[in-house]
Amino acid sequence: MNRDELLKVLYDETLVGNAPRVLELTNEGLGMGLGPEELLFDSLIPSLEEVGARFERGDFFVPEMLIAGKAMSGALEILRPLLAETGAESVGTFVMGTVKGDVHDIGKNLVNIMLEGAGFHVIDLGVQVSPEKFVAAIEEHQPDIVGFSAFLTTTMPMFKANINALEKAGLRKKVIVMVGGAPVTQEYADAVGADGYAADASAAVARAKDLIARRRAASVA
Repeated sequence: MNRDELLKVLYDETLVGNAPRVLELTNEGLGMGLGPEELLFDSLIPSLEEVGARFERGDFFVPEMLIAGKAMSGALEILRPLLAETGAESVGTFVMGTVKGDVHDIGKNLVNIMLEGAGFHVIDLGVQVSPEKFVAAIEEHQPDIVGFSAFLTTTMPMFKANINALEKAGLRKKVIVMVGGAPVTQEYADAVGADGYAADASAAVARAKDLIARRRAASVA
């Protein structure tokens, strides 16, 4: 198998969520001399973006998204230390969590995988994350962005509670706030005072990069 063939097969196997084969091909690619960035940006990330596109069209459902995400996550376990060794600069630090009262994490996990693949350092706080825990994590890790995820309309008001907690702790101006989740809209994000919103994992990466670039440009100006 040559380089292009391997990248194509890796793309296809990630798409169907064949985790053992994805691991095998990742190792095979590295053995052939392919760099970790090539495997990520020429195969794994485009494949996961296609998974997201198929989900939006209704061709894929949550189980397909989940198994594809897990397959890529396995490859990332191998690639992450190699990316660090190559000195691939972190785009930024992202603290992520599902809000208090909500135990859904599929969407959050997919966003985390995409963010890591795009070069972010991700700190995942898990599910049922209280405002106090978000505050403590921001104080500890000094992230560029904090992400609040909610899957239920009943837990969406926690966005505002979290933002209020950041303001009370004097952290609101120090961190970019992004929100997302199945029932969340741009209008709701604006209403609670978030800096950014994304409808899906690939959009979340693009928005996060844009928000960081804008903030850095503003701080230089």
